[in-house]
Amino acid sequence: MNILRSIIVFSWLVITLVPFGLGLVICSYFVSDMRLWWWFVVPWLRGVVAAARVVGRVDYRLHGEDNLPAPDDMRRVILCPKHQSTWETFYFPSMTSHPLAYVFKKELLRIPIFGWAIGRTQMIHIDRKQRSEAWNKVAQQGEILMDRGKWIIMFPEGTRTERGSQGPYKTGASRLAVTTGAMIIPIAVTSARCWPRRSFWLKPGTIDVSIGAPISAQGRDADELMREVEHWIESEMRRLDPEAYA
Repeated sequence: MNILRSIIVFSWLVITLVPFGLGLVICSYFVSDMRLWWWFVVPWLRGVVAAARVVGRVDYRLHGEDNLPAPDDMRRVILCPKHQSTWETFYFPSMTSHPLAYVFKKELLRIPIFGWAIGRTQMIHIDRKQRSEAWNKVAQQGEILMDRGKWIIMFPEGTRTERGSQGPYKTGASRLAVTTGAMIIPIAVTSARCWPRRSFWLKPGTIDVSIGAPISAQGRDADELMREVEHWIESEMRRLDPEAYA
């Protein structure tokens, strides 16, 4: 039954991507990026999360929502979530009060429709092989986008990790925060409990999303700042999903 539910969810995802993605690309030549976000990106992502919840029985609980800045708060913000599955890449843009800009590898732009769409929404695509050039692009574009009202989202571990495991925390987000004066919001996510890494099969259950208090980067060292982010996320992960870390 779980396999059938998963097939339905992913079929719905692919089928609905076509009209939403093509609609976004076409409209991008006539309307602003902000309108594209609220007209196409958010409705489609909310639909994916809802399909996973209703059909796949993948529910979620949100903790610490009050730690997110208010919709009219224009301070620079960088979200730093734990990354365990594809679920959170859909969820976070669908629930924040500000448009998000992911930092992602440029190879994703080659994916038909999906890549075309994200290429039209003013996110930050980088060439991971060109580390110095990539960082300069993140720093320059990140500051511009935050000043336009967007929040930057960066997974500090860089890639998805297995449930109960921990990858090395990289300092890209903390360096950007120190450089731009942004605040970092750490987030713990137990998504691998229901949507395992590198898997298309959903498992019924509840994902916990815990949002930590904003951490100021003013006068901070990037390495020390990321260690604080890491400590909060990993401690919270062990509180939310003790079975995985037993």
